[in-house]
Amino acid sequence: MSTNPSQEAALFCYYILSSMDRLLQTIDGLSAEQLNWHPSAPNTNSLYVLVVHSMSNAEENICHTLIGEPSTRDREQEFRAKGSSADELLAHWQTLRPRLEATISSLSTEDLHRQIVHPRRGTITGLDILIVVARHMAEHFGHAELTRDLLLAANVQ
Repeated sequence: MSTNPSQEAALFCYYILSSMDRLLQTIDGLSAEQLNWHPSAPNTNSLYVLVVHSMSNAEENICHTLIGEPSTRDREQEFRAKGSSADELLAHWQTLRPRLEATISSLSTEDLHRQIVHPRRGTITGLDILIVVARHMAEHFGHAELTRDLLLAANVQ
């Protein structure tokens, strides 16, 4: 990391963090049954899963792949996750958010252009990683909004 942070990285930081903040708003005030409910269509996920997966994806890509911290991520387990309240997810975000912010904010233009081997995407740049995370976060925020709308329409308590 550099002492000359990139303005591009600062923009990505804003969009990644604000998307995750908004994603977490979709679970506000929900019961355990509501958190774990998912639409009946194939391959849909609960709000709980969407939040767990989105945070794990951001952490893996930014903290592990981009800057080289060791990872113990179990991506498949994320899609089986269930929870009794939003509290544990909100608590995890309170510790993860500042780590992501500090990491992204410290990236230089050189860091963004550096080639990195991604565990599923092959060799890509640091900028590609930020694009992947921002796109992924926005995609799952959209899923979460729709899932919450369907949940409320289904009148799940």
